[in-house]
Amino acid sequence: MKIPFLPQKPTVATVRLSGMISASGRGSLNDRAIGPVLDRAFKKGKPSAVALLINSPGGSPVQSSLIGARIRRLADETNVPVYAFVEDVAASGGYWIAVAADEIYADATSIVGSIGVISAGFGFQDLIARHGVERRVHTAGKSKSTLDPFQPQKPEDIERLHRILNEMHGAFQDHITARRGARLVGDQDLYTGEFWTGQSAVDLGLIDGLGHLDDVMRQQFGDKVRYRHYGVKKSLGQRIGMAIADDVTTYVQERAAFAQFGL
Repeated sequence: MKIPFLPQKPTVATVRLSGMISASGRGSLNDRAIGPVLDRAFKKGKPSAVALLINSPGGSPVQSSLIGARIRRLADETNVPVYAFVEDVAASGGYWIAVAADEIYADATSIVGSIGVISAGFGFQDLIARHGVERRVHTAGKSKSTLDPFQPQKPEDIERLHRILNEMHGAFQDHITARRGARLVGDQDLYTGEFWTGQSAVDLGLIDGLGHLDDVMRQQFGDKVRYRHYGVKKSLGQRIGMAIADDVTTYVQERAAFAQFGL
């Protein structure tokens, strides 16, 4: 209960943004799931700041953009500063989200960067041919079967895919340039998909410093700072262990994404 005329302790709202960024998959990080959580964090109780605790290897460019845009919109509407704290990794889409913050901090051993776009898949045309399987595809529209994994790759399909990837990559670069601006080191290409540990990320201007939530928030708001923690609530099915197949699929995909950073 607030007592009139007495100074209130500064309060920081914390939001955990963890896991693969994907529109589908139980437990994935996406705007539909995290949006209401961010709304509450920014608007409930007039916080002194919002702290984002990020641990994500990336994922969907669209969901990354939606989450980042929501963070900026809420920050501007409420005039609340935003701090991002990288835990194990903020790579690719995870870094896209981190850049939405006003300041970014990481541990010395955190992984930061991987500013790029990737498309991966498999080709099965030789496999099915060896087993006597004939692929039959009929389309209305010559590009409707683009990149069919059961047919040989076509040069025009590859060219089209690279054009789309480059457009996404350009949007990623524009977002970082707009948010980080002059803080970035100008004499090094940061957009190759390479990633760095904490101190190197500081030196390159990708983050603002090495630090953890409590230390940085105490420096900013004093030793009496307190926290309100916000997160996505698990459904009853998740709490009692239902939907196991979906959870396992999401877990496998997530572990594969983290593994590329040695985590």
